[in-house]
Amino acid sequence: MSGDGRTGLQADGVTAGYGGDPVIRGVSVRAEPGKVASVVGPNGSGKSTLLKALTGVLRVSGGRVSVDGREVTNSPPEDMARAGVGYVPQVDDVFAPLTVRENLEMGGYLLGRGQVGPAMEHVLAVFPRLSGMLRRPAGKLSGGERKMLAMGRVLMLRPSVFLLDEPTANLAPAIARELLEEQVRQLARHGSAVLIVEQRARAVLAVSDHTYVMGGGELRMAGTPAELQADPAFVASFLGGHVQRS
Repeated sequence: MSGDGRTGLQADGVTAGYGGDPVIRGVSVRAEPGKVASVVGPNGSGKSTLLKALTGVLRVSGGRVSVDGREVTNSPPEDMARAGVGYVPQVDDVFAPLTVRENLEMGGYLLGRGQVGPAMEHVLAVFPRLSGMLRRPAGKLSGGERKMLAMGRVLMLRPSVFLLDEPTANLAPAIARELLEEQVRQLARHGSAVLIVEQRARAVLAVSDHTYVMGGGELRMAGTPAELQADPAFVASFLGGHVQRS
């Protein structure tokens, strides 16, 4: 629990899908304030489906979701935003024709007129590189800059929980590493609970406090990065190397 009483996100036994058989079954995860929790697993394991269920995009058919101690199971996305949940999807994460400033203003759609300016100042304090891009169209940004803007746009509402769906997709390895090590960790340093879905297992382990491993729509294992990197099954499946010995 954080000093202001926030507890982050708690999902217990979540089952969800797109109609027909569930895609994910009985998945439990937790994201705590000031920490980064990651979800890794092969393609088709249900990682993105989990985030959509947690944000109200998909209906949960079993289990429950709570944010800062309040149950929000199956609340629509706009109510999830009001409850303090920020969601950055893998695609369609910014408005390409709009400038960086306009994108940030759009992110503050739930704020009163007098709150938008201070919120933008907070975003620029967290991501100072955006300050020099305010007049640039989002469609002219690099992949890494665009993802930073997407996180900044969501940060306008000061969410207590951040859900990120594969933010490093299609980024060069060096840029992906920078985004994870600097920008994602920055969100946690400012007190948010971060839950990130990632394909780059080795890179995301380096910034995670806790990691969940999914396979076949279910939770297969979980632990700290150190614990998982000492597990031969995890190393063989996701790191392609030898078990790290302390």
